[in-house]
Amino acid sequence: MTSNDMELVREYARLHSEEAFATLVSRHVNLVYSVALHQLRDVSLAEEVAQGVFIILARKAGSLGPKTVLSAWLCRTAQYAAANVSKAERRRKNREQETYMQSFLNQPEPESSTWSDIAPLLNIAMAELGEKDHSAIVLRFFEGKDLKQVGAALGVSENAAGTRVSRAVERLRKFFVRRGMTLSAAVIGGAISANAVQAAPLALAKSVTAIAITEGATASGSTLTVIKGALKIMAWTKAKTAIVIGAGILLAAGTTTVVIKKAIPSTPAAIYEAIFEHPTSESMNLLEIAPPTLIFRPTQFPQKIGRGSPETATGKFAAVNFPLASLFGIAYGVKDAYVVFPDNFNLGNTDYDILITLPDHQKEALQEELKKRFGLTAHAKTRETDVLLLKVADPARLQLHRTKGGGYRDYAGGWPVQKQIFKNVGLAVIADFAEVGKPVLDRTGTKKHYDFDFPLAEQKQKWLTTDAGMSASAYQSVLTEQLNQAGLELVPTNMPIKMLVVEKAPQATMTNWIR
Repeated sequence: MTSNDMELVREYARLHSEEAFATLVSRHVNLVYSVALHQLRDVSLAEEVAQGVFIILARKAGSLGPKTVLSAWLCRTAQYAAANVSKAERRRKNREQETYMQSFLNQPEPESSTWSDIAPLLNIAMAELGEKDHSAIVLRFFEGKDLKQVGAALGVSENAAGTRVSRAVERLRKFFVRRGMTLSAAVIGGAISANAVQAAPLALAKSVTAIAITEGATASGSTLTVIKGALKIMAWTKAKTAIVIGAGILLAAGTTTVVIKKAIPSTPAAIYEAIFEHPTSESMNLLEIAPPTLIFRPTQFPQKIGRGSPETATGKFAAVNFPLASLFGIAYGVKDAYVVFPDNFNLGNTDYDILITLPDHQKEALQEELKKRFGLTAHAKTRETDVLLLKVADPARLQLHRTKGGGYRDYAGGWPVQKQIFKNVGLAVIADFAEVGKPVLDRTGTKKHYDFDFPLAEQKQKWLTTDAGMSASAYQSVLTEQLNQAGLELVPTNMPIKMLVVEKAPQATMTNWIR
């Protein structure tokens, strides 16, 4: 008789049975891989997320309760891991992103038009569902179980399972309607059933099993980063759930609601502050459900070092402790180094918090807010500018860094930052990385890809932390030395390039700070 999932989990937790774990992997690897692929659109990244998810399963096998719906648990964990990875992916150089997306779009398209519309947003939509609704969708449409089997897994009758599935699909439908996609519940269910799960690469199950049963002891640094990020989001989610349960107990006991409102994101103000407290990929789900607002204020988090969340699929974003140049860059779609302020404008030492959850035109709204606050607007102009040219200084030394393959990576190792790691990147990405106060232009003349591991130790943190005493020029010197060791150099020059020139807005009027 075939063992059910949780029997196998208990067998692995008790006996460390490789056979039991291999069976779990073979059953669910397609699901986990596909969930990651929906969001990341990158085969190698999806494989790495799958590997990380099963390592987490191996570590947590002994703590999962007997009523856990394993497929739903794996799906949710994959969504967390993919969300964390997508944060790093958004740092790509625009040129690298465009090249990748073009190659992706040129691939044969197996999906229906409906599926291609909903796939990029499906993980976000699923994240808004409660645990039982989420499990019902996974069981019914991802795993293809009938309503009787769904009911058995959830511990309810067949009729109750049908009601649960219908309600969950209706919530997905409303999510997509809010984003301009008018689809019936039947069409959504059919699209998910037909496309949500596809076969993982043949060798993935074997490699995942081999690494996962060591609980990550033999995993690569990038996989460990995936695991760490996913576990952090899981812990944050668990903490929020515990607060909600605790608040319910307090409410039943007659405790005042004032304390509860401060503890849980149950009001718009509480949701906004929860996002500000965690302005990273952890808050992306809250960003999507937050009521429309634009909050712009002097930072209330001076201890946070310029942290921000990647934009959600609908363009919403949050950032804390960001300098004014960064906010103009966000508003007009350029990097900080390309922002030029008027000579007589005093930037001061104030950094800012920003939260935009408007339904559309987020960047335009931020532009207008900057105009109101500071009486400034901005336009692209070509002007003589001090720049740095990234060039090859030692071809033989650079050759030692030719990529060993694998997916694109760009991430910091540890915090405080110990190293900056790049895998399979073009040198345009390194030019982007080297921009500290001045534009850096790629003049290497090569389209080859490379791997770099820059041991920045604590220097980057000192530069990012305004009170630590390391100036941009001092950090640039450290970075230049490490680029030289990789066979690259930064050559200063002055040349006409397109910059974002900030100017006084016509008839602009300054406004007071308003929440």
